[in-house]
Amino acid sequence: MTKKKTEKKQEIKKQKKELSLEEKYLNLLAENAEFKDKWIRSAAEFENFRRRSISEKSDWIRNATERIVLELCDVVDNFERAMYPEVEKNREAYEKGIELIFQQLDGVLKKESVKKIEAMGEEFDPQFHEALVHIPSELEDNKIVAVIQNGYTMNSKVIRPARVAVSNGEKPEEIKPKNKKEKKKKNKV
Repeated sequence: MTKKKTEKKQEIKKQKKELSLEEKYLNLLAENAEFKDKWIRSAAEFENFRRRSISEKSDWIRNATERIVLELCDVVDNFERAMYPEVEKNREAYEKGIELIFQQLDGVLKKESVKKIEAMGEEFDPQFHEALVHIPSELEDNKIVAVIQNGYTMNSKVIRPARVAVSNGEKPEEIKPKNKKEKKKKNKV
């Protein structure tokens, strides 16, 4: 390179470095406006993304239940047919139809990973059972004597606990006659 070209480059660098305070201030204002514009655009894009995500989630939830509702509609249709038969059915055919509808409904629940909580005779577990009453029974203490309402799990999560009657460990006493007439009847037998 020639000496003149090197001197010109150095002179251009000096001119860039020697900006006045006012020019520096104006450059900073322009840079600030650019950053502010980028920030506002980013915030708007994020807000739009958030709204879209919320909308997509609510659509997904509505559509997720649509499939199971369609399957339940088939079960309801079958129940309707069973309730209002076109021709008189015999009792055996009617019971068989109800059993098939139950199996269909049970199949829908199994597809959704819904399982019945087996409780009868089991040890009471507050994670799976809700005790409604303690009663005397032949079973040992804290065992489930009766299931009042079935409980269910879905994907290993309890969605409804089983409502149960639990043994209090006492043996039921024989029913004592309340009056003399009942005692006489009992003695005659």
